[in-house]
Amino acid sequence: MPALTPPVCDFDWKAREFTLPGTDGKTYGLQDIAGENGTLVMFICNHCPFVLAVLDKIVRDASELKDHGIGVAAICSNDSEAYPADNFHNMARMAEEHAFPFPYLHDEDQTVARAYDAICTPDFFGFNKDLELQYRGRLDATRMNMAATDLRRDLLEAMKEVAATGRGPQEQLSSIGCSIKWKA
Repeated sequence: MPALTPPVCDFDWKAREFTLPGTDGKTYGLQDIAGENGTLVMFICNHCPFVLAVLDKIVRDASELKDHGIGVAAICSNDSEAYPADNFHNMARMAEEHAFPFPYLHDEDQTVARAYDAICTPDFFGFNKDLELQYRGRLDATRMNMAATDLRRDLLEAMKEVAATGRGPQEQLSSIGCSIKWKA
C-alpha cells in the first residue's frame, strides 16, 4: 500500500472535542490535554514503520514542547481486530516501553480520527492556545528508514512558534505515513 500524505494546514480550524481512555487507566478530553500555549494531537499506532522510524523523536520533542506550554496527546484509531499490534494492551505496552511523556489514547470506534479527518500515521495536528489549527506537517524529513539525527525539527520549531506567537509557519511540509486502518 502506498504511503499517504495529509492535506496542508487548514489554518484556524477548531479542534474537535473528545473523551477517550488512556493507556494509563485515566480518561482524557481535549481540555485535559490542552496546554496554556497550545496543544498537539498526534495520530500514531504501534505497527506503522513510519511511526516506528520516528518514535524516539516524537517522545523527545513532546518532552521539549511541554517546556513551552504545549499539551500533547497521541491517539491510536486503527482497527485493532484487523491489526492486533494496535490493540489497547499493546498500546499500553508501547507507552510504557518508550516512557511516553503524554497520554496514549484509544479511539476504538474511530470517531475522533473521523472528526479530525486524520489520514495517516503519523498525522500531527498543532493547535494554538485557542485550539485553532496552526500546524499540520511533518515531524522532520525522516521516512521509513532511520534518517540522520541532525535534521531540522519541523514539528518542534513550528510548535515553538505557535507557543510564542499563536500562529504557525505559512510553509509546511506534509507528514507521510501509513493509512489509518479503518473498520469495514
